[in-house]
Amino acid sequence: MATVLVATQCRWGAPHRSSPRRRFFYPSKNQQKLLTSSALREPKVLAKDLTLSIDPTTEEKDVSEAKLLQEFTNIPNIDKAWIVKSDSENSSHAMFLINQVNLLANKNRTFILSSNISKSTDSVSFQWSPFPVEIQGASAIVPSPSGSKLLVVRNKGQESSTELEIWGPSCLEKEIHIQKLVHGSLYTDRWFEGISWNHEESQIAYIAEEPCPSKPTFGSSVYKKEDSSSKSSVSWKGQGEWEEDWGETYTGKRKPALFVVDINSGEVRMAEGIPRSLSVGQVVWAPLSAQSSQNYLVFVGWSEIGPCNVTRKLGMKVCYNRPCSLYAVRSPFHGSVGTELSETENSASAVNLIPGMSSAFFPRFSPDGKFLVFLSAITAVDTGAHAVTKSLHRLDWRVDGKPCPSRNIIEVVPVVMCPKDDGFPGIYNSSLLNDPWLPDGHTMILSSAWGSIQVILSINILSGSVSRITPSNSNSSWNLLDLDGNNILAVSSTPIHLPQIKYGYQYDRMEKENSWHWISVSTPFMGYSEKIKSLLSSQLFSILKIPVKSTSENLPEGAKKTFESIFLYSHSEESGSTHQNNCRPLIILIHGGPHSVTLSSYSKQASFLSSLGYNLLLVNYRGSVGFGEESLQSLPGNIGCQDVNDVLAALDYVIDKGLADGSKVALYGSSHGGFLTAHLVGQAPHRFTVAAVRNPVCNLSLMVATTDIPDWCYVLTFGKDGKKYFTDAPSTDHLSMFYKMSPISHLSKVKAPLLFLLGAKDRRVPISNGLQYAQGLKDKGVEVKVIVFPEDGHVRFRPQSEFESLVNLAVWFNKHIK
Repeated sequence: MATVLVATQCRWGAPHRSSPRRRFFYPSKNQQKLLTSSALREPKVLAKDLTLSIDPTTEEKDVSEAKLLQEFTNIPNIDKAWIVKSDSENSSHAMFLINQVNLLANKNRTFILSSNISKSTDSVSFQWSPFPVEIQGASAIVPSPSGSKLLVVRNKGQESSTELEIWGPSCLEKEIHIQKLVHGSLYTDRWFEGISWNHEESQIAYIAEEPCPSKPTFGSSVYKKEDSSSKSSVSWKGQGEWEEDWGETYTGKRKPALFVVDINSGEVRMAEGIPRSLSVGQVVWAPLSAQSSQNYLVFVGWSEIGPCNVTRKLGMKVCYNRPCSLYAVRSPFHGSVGTELSETENSASAVNLIPGMSSAFFPRFSPDGKFLVFLSAITAVDTGAHAVTKSLHRLDWRVDGKPCPSRNIIEVVPVVMCPKDDGFPGIYNSSLLNDPWLPDGHTMILSSAWGSIQVILSINILSGSVSRITPSNSNSSWNLLDLDGNNILAVSSTPIHLPQIKYGYQYDRMEKENSWHWISVSTPFMGYSEKIKSLLSSQLFSILKIPVKSTSENLPEGAKKTFESIFLYSHSEESGSTHQNNCRPLIILIHGGPHSVTLSSYSKQASFLSSLGYNLLLVNYRGSVGFGEESLQSLPGNIGCQDVNDVLAALDYVIDKGLADGSKVALYGSSHGGFLTAHLVGQAPHRFTVAAVRNPVCNLSLMVATTDIPDWCYVLTFGKDGKKYFTDAPSTDHLSMFYKMSPISHLSKVKAPLLFLLGAKDRRVPISNGLQYAQGLKDKGVEVKVIVFPEDGHVRFRPQSEFESLVNLAVWFNKHIK
């Protein structure tokens, strides 16, 4: 029976107003322990309640493993944190946004936990609030720069209004309802997303879906053009002309646009002067100038013209190869609230700030307003690779605040082509803090992949110097949460250690290197059961340097260097203490992309599988990010060969070291990882006992006609010529080459049983790819199991789908390898 805490229901910050949307919990100290155990956990979901086709002889074991997975699933995850400065320089206030899976509701539960941070010369202490605050129905939460106000965004769906709530220290100060005729939902996707408070905290700029055009109405009068909001039993709305979207995760969204809301009046205006050919995002306010009453907004604009002048939108999600630039436009409100611009001023067009560059994103102004700093992925646009090593740039911002095209763009941190051994490999990050600056005004802090580890970097934007400020002797991965003056709030984890909050400070600020010290912060919400603690403590991991087996003279030096794999194993097998024949079965986990990376951070999936008695080998083959641009660019044109050989080389390495038994090896990969898995069981069928794939690329000649990123097929198949060859009407020669480079060309040699986990709404690798390959295997007598999740897409499955996938994965591997 689930433990229940009786709670008063009220709106956050306004105890006098009752609302079912948030719950306040007021536990005692003993009850606080329950917050991470039974009180916030779901009723048990038994394996027999799922579609598992469980063998009666193993039912008890399968049910036990499903219960174990639920324990892992219940562990909360730290999503974000914000630090608000207080009146005292020795204290501040932190808010942590925590996610926890709610399996029965099939979504994440979100709550906020707060802490006061007290600092002295030799210590830091966190005083946690006695209760978490559950936030229901919020799409985004954004504190104002001063921390005195909080924006809560509630997207209600395509057919409903959007709600913006402005909270003060003690109550709800403003509630603004924005009808769909003004705009659709706000973008909170961490790509187009941009929500920015102005300096006076009186206005908020944001990105939202442009209002839908009117649709034709049909009925007794046969046809009428104008849209009618009134319902009628003798008429209906038609569909109108189909409009493109930006692909995976953006189905039904046509165009992100820039809006500003005035908090006092509640009025919302769309920014004018932005070309229709641009989709906009990542907006920030430009600094105020004493010489001008104008307020300006800087944003990223993505061109809707694809490579080789393809006149349509291609998939956008995690595709840094889409051309984009930085633009500035006047705010639709005048500098003085309530004063309107003149007709001439209001019609001014957006200014392209960097017309000579084809890639710029994550704009941030320095605290003194003198510089605009941004990241670029120019090599992605030039080569077509969807993710690359980034560069950091800055430009001077005019004193009068008027934006103009800049011809003096400084490259602060260039692309690293071939890093020195264990040296800085370049910038690989997917986000920036809204305020990433230390108090000196020229030091930027960010997280970035460094090989198989994520580290925190300090970058001086004036000198270009880069420092790794997280411990160099640690294999933990770190994620930056926020800055507290000169100090840093972060979270650290490993494959065998749950996320741990860390607080960093410089012991001697005059030192340039290794002067950062990190304190572990005890938290009330990261508790976990003794069983989980015992299972994790029984594991070890190491990062292996795998030599490249054979290299071509044409390969650049960066592609000849060792690549890395993360090996997760049991204490009992430490350093050859176990004979090879007694090694636990090995699962090779292969990441997708291919230009992504598996980091040495905590993973529910990896922890669960290792806890079932498997060793894990997580291969970062050449082409992964985090190892320099030459290594990354060596893969396009060589897929199905170089990456396959790297996985086999990693497998041979652990076998030769006595860490794995070559007769008990399984494979699992998603997307391009599924592509490699299918290739491996076809090209080396004698080496793998069983395999599983999730949304796999199996046939490029089929995928190129159905995916949202057909250019990806060309670039990975033809390498540097792929961008030039790209067309929406492939020739027979191109289709033949796609087939030759695909796993389906090796289908006749496959022997290993395969499990397919497919999202029916996947637009990146449409379900037809996996189904065609699975049916081909069935036709030749290979054991196949297919599970289709009707409402899921490519990258992320919903909680119930994720749970069912992992349970089935465990049952499948147990059946065929143990």
